[in-house]
Amino acid sequence: MKISEQFHWERLTPMGNHYFFGYYDRNPWNVDQTLHLAMKIPQNDRLPKPGEEAEIGTVTVNGNYTPLTTTRAWCHQQGCMELFLKHRPNCFIYNDFDTKDQRLHAKIFELGKGVVGQYELPIYAISPDGKWGVSLNFGRIPRRGYSYADTPISRDYKPNLDEDGLFLIDLETGKSKLLVSYRQMFAIHPIPYGLDNVYIWLNHAIFNCDSSRILWLFRHCPNPLAPQWQTFMYTVGIHGEELQCPLPHVYWNGAISHQIWGRTPREVLIDSKWRGPNVDYVVFDETKLPLQAKLISYGLGVMGHTIFSPDGKWLLADTYSDGEGFQKLGLVNVETQELTLLGKFRHHKPAGYVVDVRNDLHPRWSPDGKLVTVDSIHDCDRGIYLLDLSELIQ
Repeated sequence: MKISEQFHWERLTPMGNHYFFGYYDRNPWNVDQTLHLAMKIPQNDRLPKPGEEAEIGTVTVNGNYTPLTTTRAWCHQQGCMELFLKHRPNCFIYNDFDTKDQRLHAKIFELGKGVVGQYELPIYAISPDGKWGVSLNFGRIPRRGYSYADTPISRDYKPNLDEDGLFLIDLETGKSKLLVSYRQMFAIHPIPYGLDNVYIWLNHAIFNCDSSRILWLFRHCPNPLAPQWQTFMYTVGIHGEELQCPLPHVYWNGAISHQIWGRTPREVLIDSKWRGPNVDYVVFDETKLPLQAKLISYGLGVMGHTIFSPDGKWLLADTYSDGEGFQKLGLVNVETQELTLLGKFRHHKPAGYVVDVRNDLHPRWSPDGKLVTVDSIHDCDRGIYLLDLSELIQ
């Protein structure tokens, strides 16, 4: 069946193998939008094993895939955090596991040359201005779909509270520093006594629209081997100022699935089920607490990922698989709240289905706001699909 009877979706990556990019909160394109980063993975039905490699390459808008290098630091949800560098337009970075020092690093790959350098820490996200990277301890993330097989889960329920936490990387000099320690996070945690005898970790770090602030999730659970976690969203300025926790677990509690910065430096966008069984897309200003949510639009029923277009006039929103085995992608006109269904993607669950191996659509805008790509198993093999929205949103 077609993804849409109204819109023309194109599969960019070849059939017969599994390809994808990764998360929805980042830009997969190079500066002139001629190349889209992609990964070719060896399997799509189980978690990666230690030493298992994936291939990194690029694909053009015409569907020409070029293999470039390999990595041992990859997962089914976020790939290897491959991202083009703004200050070195012919280069991209990606995470890899170095067998010599048994550590993760962010390697720098230059098109036409190969690996030309590395950062001492792995990368999680890059600021929109291209000056900063953010890093954290991937070995503490118990969800294996969001961490790496070669970095086993830490046995320590608590890390060194003064030496671990959220790290800032200067992408031009390569220097990194601890921006916020766990001890600082503990100091403002809304329920500090709840941190006794629990395993703690960080993930989902991202910069805001003007590169001035970072948000991330602080999570904890009683057992890292069977993580049923509580979530607290923190934010901080890139110089360590205004550390706060604007979204504690009481707001999450099964009613929020994803968070991302919004159209202005202090706006946060989430999906929520605070109103009832169906999802809404809402924003709030992190400087105005207690939180006051404003509705962007009613959603597609099922929770998923949302992201504003570069100009802030449109919103992409996908869903998890519904009861009929379909993932939906919608486009919201922010001014009118009108929601247009862009496509329905089949989502097959193989025997022995592992939730962290699932394929989410993870919709991503191109920098000019005219193209959207998603990862899908609509045609059984995992692949990258493209839709040109220039006529719809002109």
